[in-house]
This record gives sequence, structure tokens and C-alpha cells, in this order.
Amino acid sequence: MLEHIQYWSLPSASWRGGYEVMKVSFTDTTSIEDATSKSCENWKPLLSKAICCILGILLSSAFNTPVSAQIISWPQFRGPGGQGIFENVSLPIEWSEKENIRWKCEIPGLGHSSPVHDGETCWLTTATPDGKILGVVSVNLSNGKLDKNLTIFEPQNLEKIHYDNSYASPTPVLKDKRLYVHYGTYGTACIDCESGRIVWKNNDFPVEHQGGPGSSPVIFEDMLILTLDGAQQQRVVALDLKDGSLRWERKRSAPLRPNPITHRAFSTPLLYEYKGSTQLLSPGADQIHAYDPATGNEIWHARYVGFSTVPCPTAQGNIAVFCTGYFQPELWAVTLDGSGDITESHRKWKFRGPIPDIPSPIIVDDQVVIISNKGVATGLDLQSGKRKWVLRVGGNFSASPIYANGLIYLCSEEGVTKIIDPQTKKPRIKQANRLEDGIKATPAIINNDLLIRTTKALYRINTD
Repeated sequence: MLEHIQYWSLPSASWRGGYEVMKVSFTDTTSIEDATSKSCENWKPLLSKAICCILGILLSSAFNTPVSAQIISWPQFRGPGGQGIFENVSLPIEWSEKENIRWKCEIPGLGHSSPVHDGETCWLTTATPDGKILGVVSVNLSNGKLDKNLTIFEPQNLEKIHYDNSYASPTPVLKDKRLYVHYGTYGTACIDCESGRIVWKNNDFPVEHQGGPGSSPVIFEDMLILTLDGAQQQRVVALDLKDGSLRWERKRSAPLRPNPITHRAFSTPLLYEYKGSTQLLSPGADQIHAYDPATGNEIWHARYVGFSTVPCPTAQGNIAVFCTGYFQPELWAVTLDGSGDITESHRKWKFRGPIPDIPSPIIVDDQVVIISNKGVATGLDLQSGKRKWVLRVGGNFSASPIYANGLIYLCSEEGVTKIIDPQTKKPRIKQANRLEDGIKATPAIINNDLLIRTTKALYRINTD
């Protein structure tokens, strides 16, 4: 029986990042399964999209053409699920400044945050290079025109940032027509997407970054979770989505070294469902914690030696994989079924080699793939940690990889996207595509198109 599947996202409080995938399956008997068991009222805004999907798939069936998934919302860093993995999405393979560019939009200011979108409008945080104005812009996804350009904060006392950073590096999150932006010590805000009105601001959680902000927020149910690992204080807090008030606060529990420089971290946590409950996997300096995102209570923690940690963790099955940070970074794998201190009891393996300082790892099937800052890609067996292959990609990397339809996309600071097939015995660069300016932001996906933010512009890349 031939089955065609179409995916799209709808709001949900129960799924990682605040969105849930709806699957429409078409077999000999067409059926629609709503994974969220929402009332019929919640289907109304989606009916027109569903009808379009049905027509497209029926036409595709008539011509015996395979159907790929469609990504119509990208609400957070690394997209739905927070891991950058999209099995059935066919993305462009070749492009340049003159080829396969649907549009290019110049973005004012400077920011390393990734694009987020709801299928119609793309949002990016930005800042003046001196950090005196922190803002957000919106871009129409159909025509690439700049729409809103909003000032959110105008801080008076500014920290010096690291030369590799910007004042607008944390990626915002979208839910229910509201955008939640975070600028580290300079504040957090909620914006009504339709009017551009600032709904609330919260400046109650200062952080001594000593290098600028980096950790992106995530949404769990009706809470916005912030990671605040500074030189003097290290904590994770949850704010109410409605008004920005504090719901819970949790300090890091493992001991730190005497030097405050080694207390800092910049990682974005991962919300991961394991055995029917959600764990907030949150790396910090010298430690990683799994918290219950509903309450902030600690489930387990592991201790290592490493600080200034940037990469987001990743997970598959009962295994979480994460980087430990400077100065001698390692890649660790732990099992998720522990409690308390699991450093020795649940560590599955650790790997030393060309470990990334900034790009996050990604799990493809039963393989962990990493790209170092200096352009060395490595594939490791998820179960054993043994190295399967290594490839010198070339270039320098800050953006995290994404995986789509069998290929990994690696965007370099030189503006070149290298595409590799990680499943071949000896992976090689399948294609290299250059844009004018450097790339530090992790790309996003809209339908079957790429959204790439360079240091100066946002591109929509397609092959239609």
C-alpha cells in the first residue's frame, strides 16, 4: 500500500518548543489523524492549508510523484524539536548570488540569531554594533520585503562583547502570534506579532556574561525558560508567557572552580521527551543538568571540566550527547534514566578530538556528526562513541548543522555552505555554495526552501 504523508505544525502546549506536528496520511482509504486531539474549533485556521495539501498530494499520486514534507513553521533555534533533523524535507542543493535565490533582504544592524517564522512572516533579532539599540525586524516571506523594525531595549550600561559575538545572538521563539525575544542581561520581552506592540518586558535577571549573551530561550507549555550562566550567578528561570512574571528559578547545584571566568556558559537547552515525560537538558559550566521543565526540579546532573559552553545538546532514544566546553573540550554521551549525580554511573562514552566550541552536534540515524570551529567534520557511532569517519571540510564554523533528506548542511563563516552525505563510507563534499557575506546564524527552513542569514542579509533559497 502506497502511503503519502504531509506534515505541518500547529500550536500545542504539550510538545517541545510549543508546536506539534500533525500528520495527514493518505492510503487506499484517506484518513486524517490529529495527534493533539484538539477540538474541531482549532482546526478552522488550518482547513484551507489542509485542503491545499490534500489537492497537492492527490495530484502527486496521479502522476506517481513522491511527496516530501513541508515545514510551514520554524518557531525556535534549530526548528521544531530543537535538533535540526528533518528526514523527508528536500532542500536546494545548488545556489549562488545569481542562482536559485527567490529573494534577498538586507537586514539592518548586526545579529547572529537564527530566523524564526510562522509560515508567513520571518523574525530576526538585531542590534546596533555598539549595542545601544536592541531590536527585532520582520520580513514578509512571500516577497522578501522588510516589514517591522522595532526597538525593544536601549541599554545604558553595556558589557564589552567577544569579537565573535553580537548583542543579538540569542534566537527568539514564536508561539500563538507572539514573539519572545531575549538579550541576556539586557532583558527579555514579549511582542504581539500583528501589531508590533510590546506586551511585557522583564529586566529582573542581570548576568555578567563577560563576552555578551548567547543562550536562546525555549518554551515549555505556558512558560519561557531562560538560561543565565554568568560569572557571578548561574541559574535557570521560567517566566510566565502571559506577563513575564517568575514561575520558578533553579541555581546550578554542582560546585564550580574558584575563578569566576570558568563559571560562564552560553548553551541553549534542549527539551526532550523520554518515557512519557519531558527533560530539560541544560549544559552549564563544569556540569549538565536535566530538569523537570514544569517545576525546575533537578532530575540528574553530570560533572565535567569545561566552561564557556555554547553547543546545544542533542538526544536520541535513551542517549543524550553534549560538548563540555573550553579548554580541553570533550563530547560525552549519557543515558537518560538516572537520578542525582550520574557522572560515572550513566556515562556511556566520551570522545576527544576536533570537538566544536560553538556548532551543536547532530544525530543522524545511529551516528553523531560534529563540525569543529576549524572545519573538521567527524562521524561517531552513537552507541560506542567510536569514530567512523573524518572529513576536513575547510573554513570556520559557528552555525549548527541541519539535516534534511539524507544530507547535512554546514554553513561557514566565509559564507560557503558545504553539503555532505553522512551515510557514505567515506563522506565527501557533495556541493559547495557561496554567498557574498559570512554566516554565523544557523539556517532555517520554510516549506522546501532554505532561509540563510548572513552578516548583512536574509536569503530565501529555492529551486522552483
